[in-house]
Amino acid sequence: MAIHGSLFSDYKENASQDPFSLQNKKMLKIQMGYGPVWAKTGSMVAYQGDVRFENKGSGGVGKWLKQQMTGEGVDMMQCTGQGELFVADLASEVQVIYLENDAISVNGNNILAFSSSIEWDIHRVQARGAAMTGGLYNVALRGTGYVALTTKGDPVALDVASAPTFADAEAVVMWTAGVSMDIRVDTGGIKSLVRGGTGELLQMAFGGQGYVLVQPSESVVDGGHQQQGQQQKSGGLGGLLGG
Repeated sequence: MAIHGSLFSDYKENASQDPFSLQNKKMLKIQMGYGPVWAKTGSMVAYQGDVRFENKGSGGVGKWLKQQMTGEGVDMMQCTGQGELFVADLASEVQVIYLENDAISVNGNNILAFSSSIEWDIHRVQARGAAMTGGLYNVALRGTGYVALTTKGDPVALDVASAPTFADAEAVVMWTAGVSMDIRVDTGGIKSLVRGGTGELLQMAFGGQGYVLVQPSESVVDGGHQQQGQQQKSGGLGGLLGG
């Protein structure tokens, strides 16, 4: 008896020994021998070896209170042990970056996993137009280590220093330290609110030095900040990396 076909050879496990590596575009492989990691609660799809999971919720009382007040945040589980851990989130594309004493501001729903050496917290945006939305919040990640994010489709990384940069808030995934963000109101007047309008009432305007990552799907409000921004086009995405 035998099984014929290329299934097992085409989709054989990635042999990489890097701490974070892509098994494929939609699945992350984590080598647990490098130490504990944080992963989005419920993101484990498989593991080999001895891996243990502890649900940490919002990451402590302080973060839990902020999440209840802001609607932003992400439920995390702490993963420890030895072996290989595979995580994914609804077949979204996975993007891996390495921070070296740096920081990023991320929509909480797009966080998949990060090294335990990375510090994280919920921050309020300092933007001139933020008051009209009732407050904008985001998750700040800082330190040295690996970070895995998810996007719906292949994203584009825009260099905000090269030209004035604007984006639909529901498509913005993250931006890097050094990037400033303000809220811009569409000038289409009443036509933007009724049939025939553009529907792009509130936009994010970026400046400074660095990159903003935009995905080809206006859906990031499905995440934790939905509570604050559900009635606004901004989607409640914001970030303060410095305070």
